[in-house]
Amino acid sequence: MENNQKRKPWINWLLFIVTIALVFVLGLLASSITERRAEAQFAYKPKVKLMDYEPRHEVWAKNYPLEAETYAQTADSSLRTAYNGNAMIDMLEVDPRLVVLWAGYGFAKDYNQGRGHYYAVEDLRNSLRTGAPKGPNDGPMPSTCWVCKSPDVPRLMNKMGPTEFYKGKWAAKGEEVVNAIGCADCHDTETMDLKITRPALIEGFEAMGKDINKATHQEMRSLVCAQCHVEYYFDKKRPGAEGVAYLTFPWAKGTTAEAMLEYYNEIEFTDWTHALSKAPMLKVQHPGWELFLTGIHAERGVSCADCHMPYQSNGGQKFTNHKMVSPLDNIAGSCQVCHRESEQTLIKNVYDRQAKLIEIRDQAEVEIVHAHVEAKAAWDAGATEKEMKDVLHLIREAQWFWDYAAASHGGSFHSPVETGRIIAIAIDKGKEARIKLARILAKHGIMEPIPYPDISTKAKAQKFIGLPVEKLKKEKQEFLKTVVPEWDKKAAAREAKYTSERN
Repeated sequence: MENNQKRKPWINWLLFIVTIALVFVLGLLASSITERRAEAQFAYKPKVKLMDYEPRHEVWAKNYPLEAETYAQTADSSLRTAYNGNAMIDMLEVDPRLVVLWAGYGFAKDYNQGRGHYYAVEDLRNSLRTGAPKGPNDGPMPSTCWVCKSPDVPRLMNKMGPTEFYKGKWAAKGEEVVNAIGCADCHDTETMDLKITRPALIEGFEAMGKDINKATHQEMRSLVCAQCHVEYYFDKKRPGAEGVAYLTFPWAKGTTAEAMLEYYNEIEFTDWTHALSKAPMLKVQHPGWELFLTGIHAERGVSCADCHMPYQSNGGQKFTNHKMVSPLDNIAGSCQVCHRESEQTLIKNVYDRQAKLIEIRDQAEVEIVHAHVEAKAAWDAGATEKEMKDVLHLIREAQWFWDYAAASHGGSFHSPVETGRIIAIAIDKGKEARIKLARILAKHGIMEPIPYPDISTKAKAQKFIGLPVEKLKKEKQEFLKTVVPEWDKKAAAREAKYTSERN
């Protein structure tokens, strides 16, 4: 009897603690249910009816204010990391070797670090690469250049069909493509499900024998990015669209650097002929998704959105942060969800990999610049096309592998091992080209090394390749002052008509 009485206080305290714990857990459960109800009410009670292919960000914002608020932050282009970020940086000034590598191609005129999606239309208009067209059928670039810049593109493609959209020059659609990248690029207007709005990605999967409709939701959180952040070319020989710059992803043989190069070599595709070496060149675009597939994050099932658009909460509402930016801008929300290291350690991990790969990437650039300059010297000395054929092919392939790593935007983070391997191939092929060139030069009586040009600044490099940049800038300024205001005026009238019809 005495033992039972002595144990009662201990038992009572235990029951009290267990009860408190149960109440706490039930409270969390009730809170979670309340939050989910709040999410459901928010998600399924839109304030406005979205029309099909609605391109205007401000209309979507009425239904999805949290997502819209974070998307608006892409207008902030002040993030400067050790290697770029999202600030406006003149990459030709940072690395003048690029001017020589792209001699004879538009990128030698102008190549800026990409800003946020908010500036997609503005930056395309301003670029020297798009020229200064004086009319809708003028200018160097096709309409296809608009494809990844605006939700007006799916709207127009739905109206006229992809092939018709790709026809003609980019200036012809300048007054129609005015809304920067936004909601309708990735979401269905009715269900808000992730949606592929560009046919090139669907066709790219079909070329590999895959059905994109079988993609999981997690895969779709990367595939909507893969509509644009990939390697592509303009196929002007496509059956039924001959002569049209038809946007095509070169994946018929696979998505590796070697597979795509094999594809291009087989169809004998060339973007341009190099102004110095006369090599048949390829310009890699931005194979971010393809290189990401070879990295550890993809292997672990991580999507693009997990790092670049992490989930966050606002009160009881969980939503995706639509400030699409480097994960280094939000390490706690992106990296530290999985990695327990400190912010300083994680930043160091990223920068260490970037620094090492940029070091060897620069070596590849020096080798290939040498090869272009030495090839020109060989031509000037009287080398024949037969003598130069193998050399030009090596230069083409060396620059392909270098550019594949350089243009991948984040490759040193997404897949550092594969990026290093690709750069090593570029260096190897560049050296092989130079060895063959040394023999050709010797055969034509040139025994001394060809001097490396003084290309220490962008201006010097552009002068070296004979590019009239100041003339191009003046023409562009006149275009921006005269033509673009007319585009905006017509676009504003169309927007007003949309609003009137909705009301």
